[in-house]
Amino acid sequence: MFKKMKIKKIASAYSIFIGLSIFGMWIMFWILGEIPELETEPIRIGMHLTAEFVTAVLLIVGGVALLKSWKYGIDLFQISMGMLIYTLIQSPGYFAEQGEFVFVMMFAMFLLIAGILLVWSFKNPKDFGCLK
Repeated sequence: MFKKMKIKKIASAYSIFIGLSIFGMWIMFWILGEIPELETEPIRIGMHLTAEFVTAVLLIVGGVALLKSWKYGIDLFQISMGMLIYTLIQSPGYFAEQGEFVFVMMFAMFLLIAGILLVWSFKNPKDFGCLK
């Protein structure tokens, strides 16, 4: 029982934290004027931001739904983790090209955690309060 509650809370907190962090990161970059693609590649960055914000919203909703044991909480969590894994594989390339390897390592750490939580949720759904 303790194990179930602990991993469920950790997964929910991680999902909500990362979702809020995605919003925070992009707001910070926008305020600091560090999104030059808004001028040079507005369509591409617009689509990228849309994908990032949809991922962030689903991470937050999925984390809350999992925490509150909503009927489709685990499904929303798993979908949002899949979206996060995609962005954590795709996004570090930009920072690697800029020589900002601290960001690359941060993304790698987040990717490892997301992967572990996603695999755990499929292998042990009962630990997440799901009867699948």
